[in-house]
Amino acid sequence: MPAYVGAQIFGAFAGVGLAHSMFGQAAFSASHHPRGGAGQLLSEFIATFGLLTIIWGCSRSRRDAMPFAVGAYITAAYWFTASTSFANPAVTLARSATDSFTGIQLADGSLFVLVQVLGAVAATAFARWLSPEERSVAVPTAPAHHYERSTKR
Repeated sequence: MPAYVGAQIFGAFAGVGLAHSMFGQAAFSASHHPRGGAGQLLSEFIATFGLLTIIWGCSRSRRDAMPFAVGAYITAAYWFTASTSFANPAVTLARSATDSFTGIQLADGSLFVLVQVLGAVAATAFARWLSPEERSVAVPTAPAHHYERSTKR
């Protein structure tokens, strides 16, 4: 898990640095774009809930469709959410390093990350509720002990 989180954060910041470089800007600049308020936070919860629901659904029935479904969802969520769908803590952190229209003030980012975690937890619970048979239940078993009985007294 730590390697996955590190790769997500590295990739997000690399994307910001590369995008800025393509347009002749400084690789990183602190965002001054405010994204606060209940509507923004609700939008981010919905964006994250929807993204994780798509991922859970595809992972259970159509793994081959996941890249396309995720891309289509993120594209759509950019337009149907007030927050423009960050839906990922690594993306939120990286977008605090761009002072463009896509950025977010670092102070607002912490609340985004909180509602993203809540959206992910809610989506996971929802997916488990929809497909309870998919859950693997570990049944504890007694350890096997082998006893030798001696026939000699």
